[in-house]
Amino acid sequence: MNYSEVIAHLDQLQMHKIKLGLDAMRSFLEKVGRPENSLKFVHVAGTNGKGSVCAALSEILGRAGYNVGVYTSPHLSSVRERFRIGDRYITEEEFARLATKICRVLGRDQITYFEFTTALGLLWFAESGPDLVLLETGLGGRLDATNIVTPLVSVITSISMDHEAYLGDTMTAVAGEKAGIIKEGVVVISGATAPEAAAVIGRVCREKNAELFSLRMEFDCPDEDDGRWRWVGGDSFDGLIFSDLECAHPSLVHKENDALAVAALLQLGSHGFTADSDTIRQGLASVKWPGRMEYFEQPLQQQTGRENIAGTGAKLCRYLLDGAHNLEGVVNLAKTLESRFSYERLICVWGAMIDKDLTGTLAMIAPLADVLILTQPDGERSATADQICSFLPENYSSTVHCVARGRDALALAQNMAGEKDLIVIGGSLYLVGAMRVLLLGDLVDA
Repeated sequence: MNYSEVIAHLDQLQMHKIKLGLDAMRSFLEKVGRPENSLKFVHVAGTNGKGSVCAALSEILGRAGYNVGVYTSPHLSSVRERFRIGDRYITEEEFARLATKICRVLGRDQITYFEFTTALGLLWFAESGPDLVLLETGLGGRLDATNIVTPLVSVITSISMDHEAYLGDTMTAVAGEKAGIIKEGVVVISGATAPEAAAVIGRVCREKNAELFSLRMEFDCPDEDDGRWRWVGGDSFDGLIFSDLECAHPSLVHKENDALAVAALLQLGSHGFTADSDTIRQGLASVKWPGRMEYFEQPLQQQTGRENIAGTGAKLCRYLLDGAHNLEGVVNLAKTLESRFSYERLICVWGAMIDKDLTGTLAMIAPLADVLILTQPDGERSATADQICSFLPENYSSTVHCVARGRDALALAQNMAGEKDLIVIGGSLYLVGAMRVLLLGDLVDA
């Protein structure tokens, strides 16, 4: 198969189909010689912040001279974004060749989209030979397709309610699924500070004889006077401190994810992966994680490819793209907007999946918007603009527009915005991905 044929095949696997369980992955990997056994991993689970931790670790370790593979999901515009070694994404030719191999090995057997991409990633990393692979779970942990590895370090980021239909409807149940990545004797770095979640993580670590290092307990990330922060280790880290640290993104919780990355890095030291304080400092200040609290400014004519739109000329537009799609993520977006950004008007382009907490997320973001433009992301689970509108608070009084196509919603926001206004695009990574392509182009080259 060529690349286009592979993409068509993946689409047939029903991108949004979720099937938790490890049997299919184990069976396939046995048939191809267990490629994961030749690799070293950091395994990352959690509700929010997984990709940010991977991005920070990758940036620091790359600057320290290591060849680091990264597997994350979902992607914004191209499935190839999920597979990276250093700054290099998997090529179309590599992707097509390995996908063809997977199909031949499977024969008549079927696996899900996520199982397919996970298998492909493991095959690519095994043949490319990176020093370390940062492996992000797709959903949960215990039954996630990535949970067939024994890592050097396990990381669990913040835990909140999401995907209740699959992970359970209590914090204890969700935390139990995330804690499923904990392996016998493998160190765990945890950012799960909610009491119910922390209790579950602690119990499983004791059962698995896994040493636990928790945010707010064994290490912390207090602010400094100038807007920077410092990483502070307790007795388990011999009182180590890294000061004068700078976050590359405005998110209020970004430093917590960076703090998890630093703690994980320090535990990787016993496995031969080290970085000095300057490398850590420079790495954290340079982290890029597209579509997540991503701020930029652009002249309107540049992003459209036309010299003029509706007489606006080269008007400067300010954008904040954030794939916040669950309540915890949207709460962070709302708080970050209030404390880190200034603007005359907030113009919000919002889309969401129908199975998300639309009541809760809209209650957080809608009151901040002077203009709310609702639209429908791509995907079979996506809510229509009118469906989203029906979840708005009854007393909501700001201007609301329901626009079917994302492209048209973006154009409306651009035409309405003044140079002191801020356009926020969020509610769904699928929407953010589609809008980011229109604004900045694809992340990966053809």
